Amino acid sequence: MADLGPIDLQKALSGMEYPTDKQHLVQAARRNKADEKIVSSLDGLKQDRFGGPNDVQNAVFSE
Repeated sequence: MADLGPIDLQKALSGMEYPTDKQHLVQAARRNKADEKIVSSLDGLKQDRFGGPNDVQNAVFSE
């Protein structure tokens, strides 16, 4: 996700309720019409459970 940043990720996950799992993150990103790079990054995460947005951000930008 070199050309996408944390703000793009926040917009993609707008309205997300936590804790959640990877499948719901992907669904939210698609519902929010996120860039396909974000959707595929979320779908490719190794971690499956997320307690909050910081967990998601750490997982996306550390992989």
